[in-house]
Amino acid sequence: MDYQNSILDFYRKALTVNTETTPQEVLTPLLAEDFVSYGSVDSKGKAQLIGQLGFFWTLIPDLNWDPKEVLISGNKIVVRSEATGTPNGDFMGLPTDGSKSFRIMTIDIHTLENGKIKTVHHLEDWGTAMKQLRG
Repeated sequence: MDYQNSILDFYRKALTVNTETTPQEVLTPLLAEDFVSYGSVDSKGKAQLIGQLGFFWTLIPDLNWDPKEVLISGNKIVVRSEATGTPNGDFMGLPTDGSKSFRIMTIDIHTLENGKIKTVHHLEDWGTAMKQLRG
């Protein structure tokens, strides 16, 4: 199984806004039915993640998630990436007008099972993004 290409599709075709795909098209076959995304405080399932990304694609039309480093050990894949974007609307309670951008680091630990992403533990530096957007 080519785990690395599956994971890169997650970033380049589902997290990153593009004209060839949608988050639902990419993630439906890529994520396990019982997929769980674990953040610092909350967790979400497959449908919730797809919905959130659809919202982000509208709010941040230039959202780009660029994998910088990918480490693979068995069925675990760790990705350090850089997320950038220019939100236009209510971004985590901060009104934005598309005039300021953010650039942050993210770290994700994916677990694959039967060729699909079963879980992801993720951390994004949204505190830095908010500082950059406030100016």
